[in-house]
Amino acid sequence: MAPQLAWIGLGNMGRGMVTNLVRKGNLSSPLIIYNRTQKRADDLSAKLPSGKSKVVTIIEEAVSSSDIIFTCVGDDKAISETIETALKSDVEGKLFVDCSTVHPDTATALAKNINAKGAEFVACPVFGAPAMADAGQLICVLAGPASQVDKVKPYTTGVMGRADIDFSNQAHGKALQLKLIGNTFILSMIETLSEGHVAAEKSGLGVENLQKFIEVLFPGPYVAYSNRMSSGDYHNRQEPLFGVDLARKDAKHAMNLAGAAGVRMKNLEVADGHLADVQKHAGSKGDIAGIYGAVRQESGLKYEN
Repeated sequence: MAPQLAWIGLGNMGRGMVTNLVRKGNLSSPLIIYNRTQKRADDLSAKLPSGKSKVVTIIEEAVSSSDIIFTCVGDDKAISETIETALKSDVEGKLFVDCSTVHPDTATALAKNINAKGAEFVACPVFGAPAMADAGQLICVLAGPASQVDKVKPYTTGVMGRADIDFSNQAHGKALQLKLIGNTFILSMIETLSEGHVAAEKSGLGVENLQKFIEVLFPGPYVAYSNRMSSGDYHNRQEPLFGVDLARKDAKHAMNLAGAAGVRMKNLEVADGHLADVQKHAGSKGDIAGIYGAVRQESGLKYEN
């Protein structure tokens, strides 16, 4: 019999992942969905095919009715509280799959607590922007016992993602180590693009000419973020694609991870300093691409282009 699935957490990433899970996951029963703000769950359910999802109002109901429970929430505190609540139910034999970006130590603690209750755990952080989540093009990093990872794979490649990075039989924290170090590549990319855009504008080269170079040599995420900067998307959005608070959380985790190993990530320190400037300027509505605005300010230009 096919397992009953539940999903907890409907942020920018979770909404796209749920949509693809419902549309392409070959589920035999409605996906149970829960979100702290119920309206977001109701709104999403209304957009999904009729009868393919069921909204519940408490975490315990989602957990007790399901065999596999996916979680995707904003930070370490949120996932720890979510799992603490979930484990108040009888969870023996259930599988928890966490897609949140948290510190490796948090994932290790989650695994310990979940296993102590007789349940299973797979860490499954993902790489990709919300648009990639919507398109089912995420890269999923899977860590945990191979037999448990195998239960998750039917819902990753070809459903929520385009590829898996398989860490079967490796510690759960390894997936989060990769996720955090991988995210530093993204932050460094945005920092480099921001500095390049501002230098192009102020030197007289022109942003349009720089954009031509980026499109030819760096297709993909470089072009996407460059477009977000030149178009003003980085400051015009009502809801950030990658909120500055979450970006700083990831940066601090990565610096903590590196520092514990005796490594200093200077590029990341610079990017995090600019993220702090984004927080001061835009508050929680600030976006990771707002680094561009911070570099503009630092160079004597307005934050908004």
